[in-house]
Amino acid sequence: MIIDGKGLSNQMDSSMKAEVQALHKVGIEPKLVVIIVGHDPASQIYVRNKHRKAIKLGITSIIERRPEDFTQAELLALIDQYNQDDTVHGILVQLPLPKQIEENAIIRAIAIEKDVDGFSPENVGKLFNNSHEHYPVSCTPKGIMTMLAHYNIDPAGQHAVIVGDSNIVGRPMGALLLNAGATVSYTHILTQDLSSFTRTADILIVATGVAHLIKAGDIKPGATVIDVGMDRDENGKLVGDVDYDHAKDVAGAITPVPGGVGPMTITSLMQQTLELAKIANHRTLETVR
Repeated sequence: MIIDGKGLSNQMDSSMKAEVQALHKVGIEPKLVVIIVGHDPASQIYVRNKHRKAIKLGITSIIERRPEDFTQAELLALIDQYNQDDTVHGILVQLPLPKQIEENAIIRAIAIEKDVDGFSPENVGKLFNNSHEHYPVSCTPKGIMTMLAHYNIDPAGQHAVIVGDSNIVGRPMGALLLNAGATVSYTHILTQDLSSFTRTADILIVATGVAHLIKAGDIKPGATVIDVGMDRDENGKLVGDVDYDHAKDVAGAITPVPGGVGPMTITSLMQQTLELAKIANHRTLETVR
């Protein structure tokens, strides 16, 4: 089974667009601000795609582009400006940042109620504490959980193996799966005898940035394989961390690259922008109900 993230994203666009239109009718205009510092090519593509999706759905999208030599103090001041702006519901600072800027300081500076990426220590704490209140989580793991639910892949009682320990994907992914009842093993590219772990996975999620790290022989027959990688092979072709052409004959379900996880990451960002807008305007929504 091919897990079609692009197709699911397109399906969800229709319902989100209708939701945005309903909010507009009661005077609520969801607004997302994306700040990008420097000229990293991949970041430029990500920001452009986020902006296009927001406009398509009717979400107000502001892109703040700043030069490579932008200072940390200047960035903190810009974030504070949008923290104080009640018309803004989500603030995202595109990573990575230039070397003169400390990422953790920037993440902490974003108001918790506008932390649309779910990276703040407070929101991460809620995730790992399995809090049942509304809070944003990292968009890629959220998108993966949405795909699993759509394809009726229940993590409860399953052994999930995460390959990759980043704060953006690996760590929050494991927490979401644990909260969903899975038994979770964390691994990474330094794990000795990595294959001995991956071959036991009912759900295998790979996010390392190493092209074709996972081969067909590293996969348990029938497993669900989620490939977060976006790499280039020797011919410049876009590929994943999993050797898809061979792995698809072993896996029970698998995401392609491209067209798998990527579209759902942006869809999750839009979902969370809408959620933050509704939370910020809950009194208005209660009145119209």
